[in-house]
Amino acid sequence: MRTNTAISVAGLHKSYGDNEVLKGVDLEVPEGSVYALLGPNGAGKTTAVNICSTLLTPDAGEIRVAGYDVRTEADQVRRSIGVTGQFSAIDEFHTGRENLQLMADLNHLDRARARKVIGELLERFELADAAGRRAQTYSGGMKRRLDLAMTMIGSPRLIFLDEPTTGLDPRSRRELWQIVREQVADGVTVLLTTQYLDEADQLAHRVGVLDGGVLVAEGTPAQLKSRVPGGRVEVQLKDAARLAELAAVLPEATADVESLTLRMANEGVASLRRLLDRLDDDAVAGVTVQSADLDDVFLALTGHPAEPRGSSEDENEMEAVR
Repeated sequence: MRTNTAISVAGLHKSYGDNEVLKGVDLEVPEGSVYALLGPNGAGKTTAVNICSTLLTPDAGEIRVAGYDVRTEADQVRRSIGVTGQFSAIDEFHTGRENLQLMADLNHLDRARARKVIGELLERFELADAAGRRAQTYSGGMKRRLDLAMTMIGSPRLIFLDEPTTGLDPRSRRELWQIVREQVADGVTVLLTTQYLDEADQLAHRVGVLDGGVLVAEGTPAQLKSRVPGGRVEVQLKDAARLAELAAVLPEATADVESLTLRMANEGVASLRRLLDRLDDDAVAGVTVQSADLDDVFLALTGHPAEPRGSSEDENEMEAVR
């Protein structure tokens, strides 16, 4: 059954033993859009993605992907989607072309069709000149492009990207962003998880924030940022003693000892003036006033900043998949 909704999730629950990771999540992803799922470690975002891609079974809830039920029509779901995980699925001892040929075989493409599709993907992902080289000689950005090309070999209309740019340099990240935009322009739907909030800001039409297994907010990036209209002020001090002194008289601020930075909400000119009046020029290395971004939204909604992967959720999930 086909619908205009690529992913529909209602009342999704999932537990690992006594640990309830997802507690009734509802979300919808329209066709031809990018939906970014954000959340701190252990929030449940990776579990939610793996359930939608049929890698895990939900405990409760109705989940339809590409119009199919993930429990009763899992084969149809798998034929409709592509998945690019955080860790590369390429075989580094094979060439780029051989990796794509392997995926073409798994997708049961005939020889003529496979040759045509592989050639088009090598050109589209700017890998044609390196097609005959072993993937172990590729840069990090080239490997991720090859990984995504392998995901696209079966022409899926819905792809799951689990932190696709982790570990890439800024140029490679921007290149991958452009590839994602091109796919979406062709009508592909993308469900993205990322630890880079600027990535969600750049790519997503809608953003969902998971915290403690609950979807605590959802909307366009602009809608979410409007919840924190003032942005923030960052003051970098020259030494830890001065940082501690300022933090003691500004309890509403957050001190980062490692970077010697004090952060607080910018609530307007009056609050900014009060802060500046307390600053000693000799103690300050720099002052930055920033407009609200998704980092501010994330902090306001979850009570802590975004952080890298590596959580009990990931460990539980790996054990469940085994």
